[in-house]
Amino acid sequence: MKIFLPVYLLIYFAVAFVLPSYRVWKRTGVNPVTFRGTDDAHDYIGRLFKVVMLALSAVIIVYAFAPNIYPYLLPVFWLENTIIRYAGIGSLLISLLWTVTAQIQMGNSWRIGIDEEKKTELVRTGVFALSRNPIFLGMIVTLSKMLLALPNAFTLLIFVLGFVLMQIQVRLEEEFLSRTHGAEFDEFRSEVRRWI
Repeated sequence: MKIFLPVYLLIYFAVAFVLPSYRVWKRTGVNPVTFRGTDDAHDYIGRLFKVVMLALSAVIIVYAFAPNIYPYLLPVFWLENTIIRYAGIGSLLISLLWTVTAQIQMGNSWRIGIDEEKKTELVRTGVFALSRNPIFLGMIVTLSKMLLALPNAFTLLIFVLGFVLMQIQVRLEEEFLSRTHGAEFDEFRSEVRRWI
């Protein structure tokens, strides 16, 4: 676990954020990271989500490299058993595969945040036929299963905060997609559930 979790986190950041961003930029010349550093709701949520990801990284680093500090993160010992831990690891791998699949299927429409400047195609096929927000769904599963793999008060707090932020971001994005794509998105919303 002390090797798996840091390696998983590095791979997750690389394949879930860095590589898709590079791929979209290389194909289109568009920077898919749309946060502008303003104080509006969209950018504020983006900043908070960075804090969530930094906190998760810090918890994993403490667990892996500072075992004498880890007890201060208030481990939930009754969740620390082999079956739960392996279920968490298996689910982490599945959620990574799900997230990457959704990003590939999204193609050049993939963005981190809301792109007000460049209209993108509305993707409705593949995993998007099962969930309107499969990437966020994969991220929610990742945070929840990280709690199983590494149960402590901080991974619980990270999951709760991440879950709330994604609920808000999804609603902001769906409101934007409704304005941008009109009836096409409304039809999509009536046919496919928000999560699954």
